[in-house]
Amino acid sequence: MCAEYTTFGLAPAMRAGGVLTDGGYQVHRDFVDFIVDGRPLLFRLSDLDAVSPLAADVPPAIFTAQVRSLLLESPAPLPGGRYVVYGCPECEDLACGAVTAVILRDGEDFIWRDFAWQTDDHADLELNGYHGIGPFRFRGAEYRAALSALLNGSAPDTRPRVLLIGARVAVLAKLAAALRTIGVGADIAHDADGVPPDELRGYGAVAFGRGIAEQERAAVRRAFERARVPVAYVDGLAPIVPLLVAQIEHALDRSPAGQRRLTALTAADGGADVEVTSACRVTVTAYRLDRLSRTHTHDLFDGVLEPGRHRIALDAKAVKGQSYLVARTSGTVLVTAVTQ
Repeated sequence: MCAEYTTFGLAPAMRAGGVLTDGGYQVHRDFVDFIVDGRPLLFRLSDLDAVSPLAADVPPAIFTAQVRSLLLESPAPLPGGRYVVYGCPECEDLACGAVTAVILRDGEDFIWRDFAWQTDDHADLELNGYHGIGPFRFRGAEYRAALSALLNGSAPDTRPRVLLIGARVAVLAKLAAALRTIGVGADIAHDADGVPPDELRGYGAVAFGRGIAEQERAAVRRAFERARVPVAYVDGLAPIVPLLVAQIEHALDRSPAGQRRLTALTAADGGADVEVTSACRVTVTAYRLDRLSRTHTHDLFDGVLEPGRHRIALDAKAVKGQSYLVARTSGTVLVTAVTQ
């Protein structure tokens, strides 16, 4: 079986959760993505909202079983030697659709081929095959080393947690509820004084409300520094829950910057500039508060963008006054204030 060698690796990735404008929620999922020839395999699948089987929130026994399955230490879960490579991020049910591939050994090498979209036990390669993807031949030593490392304590962390510090308890309570709904743990506190280091290590981010003074923020940072806990700090832009959720999702993103689909977002002079590294669906939403502190939401864009930088016109009514934009793909969320 002929196929040129390509490199195989793994990297942390995220399916960004969020509060949607229709009132629904999108679940946050941390997972390990497959890096093929230096690029996430998921990026070759345009506009696909999915996660790999190596997700952080599955029980350890199942995570280990998934790794050993990819190492071909157990029988293929689907007929024809097929394995799920990416599945539904909400329920992981094959009926929702999954990307599958045949994984086999050829001497010391591992080969992934015959990629297809599958919704039941049998794949129709003619109708649903990804004909432009693969086959990929991986050197056995590199392939086994990458996956075996996950069995030696390198599995992703469990669900992320966020410490919320602010003066507006009602807003914090709504924010915490929204975060928990999408799968991100959240705790509310006035400060971090006296919190044992072991408890601080459970947080991946700290979000400050606008009413928290710099002296109080500095005290929280010192507490985490003393505990030697590296966390991301988020300065809340406005008391708008979906906006704050987006800011926190961005802060929790541990994927390498060079392996993100959405890489830049700016807004000025009546337009927003969005930059993507691969073809993907992008949504852009505007948020603002009026003089009565009421939230106004406007969907500005929803479409598939090709790699590169794109200019999106802004509706003047949607961004009057102090406004903010949230741009998201399935794996990345960016937030910016609109410069008037």
